[in-house]
Amino acid sequence: MLISEIFYSIQGEGELTGVPSVFVRTSGCNLRCAWCDTPYASWNPEGEPRSVAQIVAAVENHPAARHVVLTGGEPMIAKEIHELAAEVKKSGRHLTIETAATVTPDGIACDLASLSPKLLNSAPDPVAHGAWRKKHEATRWQPEVVRAWLDAYPYQFKFVVARPEDIEEMEHMLAALHREVPRHKVLLMPEATSLAQMRERAGWLGELCKARGYRYAHRLHIELYGHRRGT
Repeated sequence: MLISEIFYSIQGEGELTGVPSVFVRTSGCNLRCAWCDTPYASWNPEGEPRSVAQIVAAVENHPAARHVVLTGGEPMIAKEIHELAAEVKKSGRHLTIETAATVTPDGIACDLASLSPKLLNSAPDPVAHGAWRKKHEATRWQPEVVRAWLDAYPYQFKFVVARPEDIEEMEHMLAALHREVPRHKVLLMPEATSLAQMRERAGWLGELCKARGYRYAHRLHIELYGHRRGT
């Protein structure tokens, strides 16, 4: 499968924030978010082909790490992703899959499904990227797929929020699932690639979380390392 990068870092997002983890980033995505912070794995997929055995060996180079994160791009479209997940589980490590939840899990090994459905704020520019805009909008929200993940795995939701009105859209999406989703399982992250932008949005987003009972999700990796690869 095409792998953009494998690195050992601190989980910066979600319920496991702060946990040392090996990240396996697949290259390739079925969406094209306007604010994508890993364009080298989506807009311009790059990387090198690696076998499942090679990837597992790279993970084993970090014996202190008991957590592995499969991320992207969109890892669920990567060839042999089911085989890779199974091998990681065999090693006894905790496995998180970070996905936009547009592809059904089909029984993939997973300890935490980190689901990040995309809001309208993710849509690419209709003038510059008309074809991708149409495909992105037709793909980004698949409630039946999200339900399949919810019904099979421990989960968390991570929504990228850019403006206060995003919350209304998000709540309509969650209501459409017809599932009891506890508000503490919904993490709201400010759309940002810099500390200044993150802090500017943290104020009003934190107040929204307090008012509605959602969890504010800081992006620790930006705080610790800045916006750069391998972190």
